[in-house]
Amino acid sequence: MNRYLILLLTVSCGLLIRTESTDAQTSYPMIMSLSPNSAQIGQTSELTIQSRYDLSGTRRIWISGEGVTAEPIHPEVKEGEKPKSTTSLKIKVTVAPDAQTGVREFRLSTVNGASTIGQMVVVRDPVVVETKDNNTRETASVATLPATMCGAIERNEDLDFFKFTAEAGQTACFHVRSQRLQDKIHDLQQHIDPILFLRNSSGSTIASSDNHFFGDPFICHTFKQAGDYYLEIRDVRYTGNKYWEYCIESNSRPFVSNVHPLGVPAGQETTLELIGFNLPDQTQVTWTAPADAKGAMQVELPLAEGVTNPAPVYVTSLPTVLEAAPEQQVSLPAAVSGRIAAEKEIDRYRFTAKKGDKWTFEVKARRHGSALDPIIRILDADGKPRGENDDFSLYKRTYADSRLENWTAPADGEYVIEIRDLHLRGGEDYVYLIEATQPEPYFELYLDTDKTQITPGGWGVLFANVVRKNGFTGGVQLHVDGLPEGVTASAGRVLPGKPTAGCIVFHAPKDIQVDMWNIDVWGTAEVPMGDDQQPIELVSTATTYQEIYQPGGGRGHWPVLTHTIATTEPGDILSLSIDTNEVVLKPGESKKIEVTIERAEGFDKNVTLDILFQHLARPFADTLPPGVAMDKKNSKIVLAGKDLTGHITLKADDNATPAENQQAAIMANIALNFVMKWTYSSEPISVTVLPKE
Repeated sequence: MNRYLILLLTVSCGLLIRTESTDAQTSYPMIMSLSPNSAQIGQTSELTIQSRYDLSGTRRIWISGEGVTAEPIHPEVKEGEKPKSTTSLKIKVTVAPDAQTGVREFRLSTVNGASTIGQMVVVRDPVVVETKDNNTRETASVATLPATMCGAIERNEDLDFFKFTAEAGQTACFHVRSQRLQDKIHDLQQHIDPILFLRNSSGSTIASSDNHFFGDPFICHTFKQAGDYYLEIRDVRYTGNKYWEYCIESNSRPFVSNVHPLGVPAGQETTLELIGFNLPDQTQVTWTAPADAKGAMQVELPLAEGVTNPAPVYVTSLPTVLEAAPEQQVSLPAAVSGRIAAEKEIDRYRFTAKKGDKWTFEVKARRHGSALDPIIRILDADGKPRGENDDFSLYKRTYADSRLENWTAPADGEYVIEIRDLHLRGGEDYVYLIEATQPEPYFELYLDTDKTQITPGGWGVLFANVVRKNGFTGGVQLHVDGLPEGVTASAGRVLPGKPTAGCIVFHAPKDIQVDMWNIDVWGTAEVPMGDDQQPIELVSTATTYQEIYQPGGGRGHWPVLTHTIATTEPGDILSLSIDTNEVVLKPGESKKIEVTIERAEGFDKNVTLDILFQHLARPFADTLPPGVAMDKKNSKIVLAGKDLTGHITLKADDNATPAENQQAAIMANIALNFVMKWTYSSEPISVTVLPKE
């Protein structure tokens, strides 16, 4: 094959994978950007959302947290005319004076369903939006500190300049938020890699920053001379994209990047050392975590004048221990807070264990704003390594923090917990928390995806995946809270053993109004404890994941705060019916389920039937009993053109595991892009596998 043909095939495949076309007539909006991406506390401002697919039917806007509200600003429509389709929508955002600053998630409720997740930044200072063609110092946008400078690196070789005045001896911090705000955008694929320069009046660089908070820059500088200065921001590769929005929070207030100790007990007053830049003489503050608090929090801590920017704090229920001496003795279980204060420093903690004792050691650092990339080891009394971990995964994502699970003491004696930075770095912001707990059976629960769309009178399906830990092998019953009036849910279960998925099937009445609601999904399970003891009940609240369109067509995930149920106007499929909702199989037996759809007028694109939740033949959720699968050769799953009927054949292999009334659902999928589909669901299906004769 010649080089020209190889190049042609490569380009053609690339175009196929990156296509933005849709086979559906109807698609929910996929948020691409917010411009400007910041709103000031105590103010009402106008921002613009850019999306893929139509925003004209936006009804309502949800924003996480308290103190921030928004409403859509629709253009006027003449009487008798329909709103024009648009991928750009202005919104009016109102932020209360006492709203906490920081990043918020938002989502739109539209006639076509709930949008994907976007993020906005609530800031303390006035927002200055870049002026047109601010690509040189001579045409720089002008700002007065304190300010939040906003703009976009919208094209290749775009450089944005902001001009401001500083006094001699003045210290100012410049905090960029850009790359981190793009993590939850579904279809961006290539993200910005911003770099920031601080220049004097003659254009000389006096400070610069590339990657400080992950890919985002940060500069804190004390000016020796009064005068005019410039901020220059661009992509480090000189590339651009109209969706690459940024904000630069620029002010002379203290900037707190972390606190020490990182771990604090709930309901107790704790003295915290502030870590960061331009800090006041008051570097220690006291704070009491709410009695019902648990896990990671972003907290504005009190200062003599005002409060800090939101600082990461982790609330733990374990006995807290603060690093105090080299190789200090600790009693487990415990939450040990420490710091790798210098290069090549290694912290060690001694503990006593008996042979067969099991412990789990989890390091919380990078996930909570620390500069530390931890690696943890367990050593015996002779210094011999007995366990080690660097990075670990939570469901679909890998984190730089460490977790050593189910470590077992090989003999009675003393052992050492050793922690260091992977690259032997150190400093005041290299804080960590080690939670040492005795492992008990439990499970984690994850939702795939972040929204379920339901048309009037229709059904929607949500899949939950279970990760079992520490010997737990049982089944998990799913539950849902927060359903709106009229919407019902049939909550299924995850079967015991190796199965990992269950589903919840929702139904909306025909007269339901278009809206959206955030729901809570949780699971329960029982662990048997013997003949004379009551079983232990396990409870886990589900973490929601949004689909991410990865370069090359991969399907990735990113955790978001909520799962949303959305009711919509009628879509491309008006109804989906099946000839039976109960399937009983003997080992080796097959059963056919007939499927009929009703198409909307004019909709003649392909519809794909499925009973597994999958992408590119990779299952992301399979709720069928073990040994039961879809027989593709004897199924009609592609409904082309005006075709209305198909069927799915389920087959149990000869060794199928007996199961009773396992819930599943048949889906009719319509492609929105290469990764995301609009899924129409059948009513719940009960699948039973009889014991082998």
